[in-house]
Amino acid sequence: MSQDLGRMPLGEVMAELESSAGGLTTEQARERLERYGPNEIAEEHRNAMLVFAGYFWGPISWMIEAALVLSLVVRHWADAAIIAVLLAMNGMVAFAEEHQAANAIAALKERLATSARVLRDGTWTAVAVRELVPGDVIRVRLGDVAPADSRLLDGAALQVDQSALTGESLPVGRTTGDVLYSGAAVVRGEADALVYATGAESFFGRTTALVETAGTVSHFQRAVLRIGHYLIVLALVLVTLTVAVSVARGNAVLSVLEFALVVTIASVPVALPAVLSVTMAVGARHLARRQAVVSHLPAVEELGGIDVLCSDKTGTLTQNELAVEAPWSAPGIAADELLAAAALASRAEDQDLIDLAVLAAAPAGLPRREVTEFVPFDPVGKRTQATVTGAYQVSKGAPQVIAALCAGDPAVEAVDAVVAEFASRGYRPLGVARTDGSHTWRLLGVLPLADPPRDDSAATVTAARELGLDVKMVTGDQMAIGREIAHRIGLGEQILDATVLDTAPSQHADTPRADSPGTDTEKALAERVETADGFAQVFPEHKYRIVRLLQARGHIVGMTGDGVNDAPALKQADAGIAVSGATDAARAAADVVLLAPGLSVIVDAIRQAREIFARMTSYATYRIAETIRVLLLITLAIVAVDFFPVTPIMIVFLALLNDGAILSIAYDHVRGSPRPAAWDMRTVLTVSTTLGLMGVAETFVLFALADQVFGLSHHLIRTLIYLKLSVSGHLTIFVTRTRDPFWSRPRPAPILLGAVLGTQVIATVIAVYGALMTPLGWGWAAAVWGYALFWFLVEDRVKLATRRWLDHHPRTTPDRPSGSAPETSRRSSTRSTRADR
Repeated sequence: MSQDLGRMPLGEVMAELESSAGGLTTEQARERLERYGPNEIAEEHRNAMLVFAGYFWGPISWMIEAALVLSLVVRHWADAAIIAVLLAMNGMVAFAEEHQAANAIAALKERLATSARVLRDGTWTAVAVRELVPGDVIRVRLGDVAPADSRLLDGAALQVDQSALTGESLPVGRTTGDVLYSGAAVVRGEADALVYATGAESFFGRTTALVETAGTVSHFQRAVLRIGHYLIVLALVLVTLTVAVSVARGNAVLSVLEFALVVTIASVPVALPAVLSVTMAVGARHLARRQAVVSHLPAVEELGGIDVLCSDKTGTLTQNELAVEAPWSAPGIAADELLAAAALASRAEDQDLIDLAVLAAAPAGLPRREVTEFVPFDPVGKRTQATVTGAYQVSKGAPQVIAALCAGDPAVEAVDAVVAEFASRGYRPLGVARTDGSHTWRLLGVLPLADPPRDDSAATVTAARELGLDVKMVTGDQMAIGREIAHRIGLGEQILDATVLDTAPSQHADTPRADSPGTDTEKALAERVETADGFAQVFPEHKYRIVRLLQARGHIVGMTGDGVNDAPALKQADAGIAVSGATDAARAAADVVLLAPGLSVIVDAIRQAREIFARMTSYATYRIAETIRVLLLITLAIVAVDFFPVTPIMIVFLALLNDGAILSIAYDHVRGSPRPAAWDMRTVLTVSTTLGLMGVAETFVLFALADQVFGLSHHLIRTLIYLKLSVSGHLTIFVTRTRDPFWSRPRPAPILLGAVLGTQVIATVIAVYGALMTPLGWGWAAAVWGYALFWFLVEDRVKLATRRWLDHHPRTTPDRPSGSAPETSRRSSTRSTRADR
């Protein structure tokens, strides 16, 4: 209804609201306050304890908690302590991260004015903004922020800055009957206005509603869940088999429980969420040194995977400053003469954006001229005028006004064509005139004003495309301005009017998923959005919808912005990026906040994020392979030969030394993907399963040699197997850290090499001297190292062969999950996925 009131004739609006230019009575205002509610944005408060508890709910959390309970049942206190610490650390890291980002709704509320001048009972009075109601008559002046959506009354003539709301780069004129949006700043003039929408029904309120509903479940969270499901199924099958066989053989119940615990601990990726979170946290610190602050950790991974970058124009691709472009001069008038006259008709102390742009463009070294009289811009007269020493005058203003002032000058005949040409390029024309010796006005020329591109925008767009990104401009400005900027930075010519997004019903929460049929209209619209180079005349609902439609097409979407109008889309995007100088609302809704101006920092951030992604993929492959290796080995050894290959304390040593040291992978040297990175779970699971099965086979061969050929005791064989699992496990990380042969560049980071060598020296000493196990001796320890190194070389070749096979047998359907229609917001109260990081 409020949107209809913004379009109706002013008289009908007054009738609909049962109001007039005389405002309301106090009693009417009280009744309407009860009916419509206060003029504020409601904010939902959630119980902090329930939010914290949500991080311990989910498949991987359940696995870790089951292992913790089983450890307590069999009184393995050391195991229980280790598992409890890792579980608590993951929950606390996630909880702290949640509260690190500022609240987007609070930032929106802070921008609103706190009090307003209202006509009540025929008297102007100041009331709290929250007490405004539809039908109130308010007064706004220079410097005020509009407190509610309103329609200007008779005699109004304002200039308002609503760039943070609609994305329009230039101040816009508002006269009788026009809409004044809540949150718009008055930069010139004074007027009365009729309030027609407050609170959630206002433009601000609708933007806030989008921020509340926006959000996605990150691809990182989905990947962790998929890894968890894979290991859960494997663990359930093998643990059940192990317990059943042990009970059937008549083993003691306590012994069965003890080895069930060993298998469970071996199968649960206890450190997986923690290691991946630490990897992202270390990466976030690296990004901070590149002037990109991460407020939502999974965005580190998302930033490396985005394949579409939706960029706001004003202040992002452009300088967000008015500048004078190449002017048109009347015959016989030099450009410097034109600019000098325009500068005389400008005044710096008024801090008018147009005056400041003209003064900045004026040629240096001009002779000083004294202005004896100055008439500032008047929205009715639409021009400035200055009287200069020497008895002549200069004026600048709307071209049609200046042309009328210079009636009779032959140069005026060209003004319409010049203005049309400038308008086609999105420039705002400004006419300039001067009196001659006979005090007759003569046209000097027309100045085109524009918000020029940043110096690095064209290079940034090119660099982004080299990284495999499709860059799309999203702006609230007119089509002509959008096309001109797109042309100048090499973005493309396919700029669409955002009204095309109104051809199908808006579906904030019900946009079709990429794998659902959807409607033909919706599919066609999504295809147009996908192929467009940009959009003009965009409102917040449009930006939000553009992101969702792209996500529905299977894209991972990055969105840059700086204004309140960008907040919903920033939050909905897979990676929301608030640029330098962004409003509080944009910063709060974004995942990454840039501190340096321009977009060039995004290119560095994306490269860094892809390196972080490579480290995470490397670790995930290693962790799954090691889980399969230990889990399957224990199960097959018990079932096939009734042999317990390792003891519980050996499993604890493996967990402490190997998982503890592998945290150093967060600092490893890696080569990021030249294309957008995505979780290829088919490759991860295939390679890790292959390496895991190889590890099981290698260990059984070692067991057979030790038992059948060398006749070693089972106690000594257990120590032998422990050392082999420890050494081979850490060598596997050097197999998984690169797609190419293990010796390929970049070389492993010294901290990773040091951690691996240090922990394996400790493991070797434990095995050699028999700490809580049978001593192995240096001779057999050397043999195990040689055996492990031989199979390490074989595993590397098998990895290469597996990857080649995968490359020659591509999957028939995309593995990348759709980001559309999320069932759970990243920042919603349902935290089943966030708890599994």
